[in-house]
Amino acid sequence: MLVLGTLPGEESLRQVKYYAHPRNLFWPIVFALFEQPLDPDYDARVRFLAQRGIAVWDVCAMAERRASLDSEIKREVPNSIHDLLDTHPGIRTVAFNGGGARRLYDRHFIRRPDINYLHLPSTSPAHASLGFAEKLARWQPLRTALDG
Repeated sequence: MLVLGTLPGEESLRQVKYYAHPRNLFWPIVFALFEQPLDPDYDARVRFLAQRGIAVWDVCAMAERRASLDSEIKREVPNSIHDLLDTHPGIRTVAFNGGGARRLYDRHFIRRPDINYLHLPSTSPAHASLGFAEKLARWQPLRTALDG
């Protein structure tokens, strides 16, 4: 499983950690999907993902953007996602963390027929129209894909 975001936000860049903003729900959602308490240690969180076969990356390797808004991404350069998929054929599912990641992926890549694509709501605090419980429910297909 590969979970794709758009581009690290300012706090993630500052801390050099994925989903570092304290109000981003990525980590609480992923731990809740497996009915586990959220580990406060970042390295333990990364191990938790790896033990479950979940990789995290971004569609964009670099881009211009004002603040952390995905709607402000311009002049993006995509990561080599298809190279990653070629060298790791065990990745059977790509999950988009939000519509921005999905749109950027579709702008730069052709979807593969052998990959299952999941469109999940953004865990970003900027996507506040859904609360934790609703986001968690909509992220359930990630757990289902891993169990299947």
